[in-house]
Amino acid sequence: MAPLVPSSQPWVEKYRPRQVKDVAHQEEVVRVLTNTLQTADLPHMLFYGPPGTGKTTTALAIAYQLYGPELYKSRVLELNASDDRGINVVRTKIKNFAAVAVGTTRKGGYPCPPYKIIILDEADSMTEDAQNALRRTMETYSKVTRFFFICNYISRIIEPLASRCAKFRFKPLSEEVMSNRISHICNEEGINLDAQALSTLSAISQGDLRRAITYLQSAARLFGSSISSTDLISVSGTIPEDVVKSLLAACKSGEFDVANKEVNNIIADGYPVSQLISQFLDVVVNVDDIPDEQKARICKKLGEADKCLVDGADEYLQLLDVASETIRALFDMPQGMVF
Repeated sequence: MAPLVPSSQPWVEKYRPRQVKDVAHQEEVVRVLTNTLQTADLPHMLFYGPPGTGKTTTALAIAYQLYGPELYKSRVLELNASDDRGINVVRTKIKNFAAVAVGTTRKGGYPCPPYKIIILDEADSMTEDAQNALRRTMETYSKVTRFFFICNYISRIIEPLASRCAKFRFKPLSEEVMSNRISHICNEEGINLDAQALSTLSAISQGDLRRAITYLQSAARLFGSSISSTDLISVSGTIPEDVVKSLLAACKSGEFDVANKEVNNIIADGYPVSQLISQFLDVVVNVDDIPDEQKARICKKLGEADKCLVDGADEYLQLLDVASETIRALFDMPQGMVF
């Protein structure tokens, strides 16, 4: 079937919930925020949790419900990781926006409270100096400005900032919730997605609804209205399961040359080793014929290799090291020398 005519609007934005009550699978957060919105007296807030679970959507929905489309642009400042958010920006742009007082004029039936909102998305990527500079700004302008911090890792937010905020944890989305949302989008867009493809999409998205919707739209543009599991895997960058299992089978043979050949094939095919390590971990953990002690040794090596790759190590050498340690673990050989 011919590919669908591309839509100018990303589906992530097209199907983004416009009200807090429509955010999926975050019942506790939605309940508390819905009650808070009735008074329109919000504290500083910190939203944290895995990507694609509705943190940014919730923050934007709160802002729209408070100010409506007319006042939104003048009352809300949104900054994310693509913007410069160093200490100079905190001292100038953020401080200048926070310092300006606003009126209480109600427009279009929206509450329009007498304060502005600054949304700092991916706040965990801000430098510690920039976060420290925000402390004083939050205290000085708390009467006229509210801060919404959004992050994946709350441990990367300094304690003085976190302690000034009401914290809301966003849970990873279950496969059932994701499947329901994806099925709704498929019905709206006229896409045929069978049960196997739906399950595959949930699996490769790992609880990230934004990623799932993006993969779905990419597949629809490339392959048309009938999408298979293979189509979704090809657009997601996920390494085929056969490749990962072939590497494990090569290690189970106990022959270094066989494992080295498989490693060379993976590198030659251009598969990212960091992605392969993640999928290799899933396969090793879930197989039944490897004892727990051997699994533990392999997982330890996978963690070390992942850290080395982040530090810029050679992909071939790290994958070969993983394969070698896997052979040693499977055949109860002594561990390699530690320098």
